[in-house]
Amino acid sequence: MAGHLILSLETATGCGSVSLTRGAPPGFQLLAECSIQQEITHSRRLLGSVAWAMQAAGVVWQDLDAVAVSNGPGSFTGLRIGLAAAKAIAMASGKPLLGVPTLDALAMSCPWAPGLVCCLLDARKQEVYAAFYRMEENGLPKPVSRPVVLPPARLLDSFREPVLLVGPGAIAYRELWTGRNEITLLPDHLAQPRAMHVGLMAVHLLAAGRVLDPAVAAPLYVRESEAEINLQQMRQHG
Repeated sequence: MAGHLILSLETATGCGSVSLTRGAPPGFQLLAECSIQQEITHSRRLLGSVAWAMQAAGVVWQDLDAVAVSNGPGSFTGLRIGLAAAKAIAMASGKPLLGVPTLDALAMSCPWAPGLVCCLLDARKQEVYAAFYRMEENGLPKPVSRPVVLPPARLLDSFREPVLLVGPGAIAYRELWTGRNEITLLPDHLAQPRAMHVGLMAVHLLAAGRVLDPAVAAPLYVRESEAEINLQQMRQHG
């Protein structure tokens, strides 16, 4: 069967998922996908979800061509858990490790959007993680900005053309966008990041040889963690 077989992990938000995908369009196949809205941490469910997906698809470790992970921005704890699991699986199986930016994968929710796309995750503290894209003819997102973290009202002031808002960050601040004719909101059921979309992006990274070194791979946090902020404040105050 043609196409690279990729195990993908998505733990950037509270809705974690695992998928097994093969190839890229037009011959793309979703072999298995498991999504869980977590009431407990990803560490309690992630490896069990991987085992379920592998069994459901009839796949063993040797069958894999690569392991992919959504590497941020997103929940600091979720990203660390997902990357740690992906590193362990990649190293144990001897397969390449691929890191897919979370907002890039989220843009795959709307592959044929005609104009500007803005992908948003809730960053807490009344802020969002945001990045802008334009979708190419092959359905892949082309970034037109780097990921940033900022208050949603400030993001709103930056819109200069019609824009499609995508992701749980857009849903979290729905009332802010209401009444703005230049803004279209992707429906709620398409708002969550998905491991399947991580796999769709990862197959192109694998073809380009853009693999990660498991020994040094780190999440893309965009914003400093609370521990880092507290440490800086302690240093500033002696």
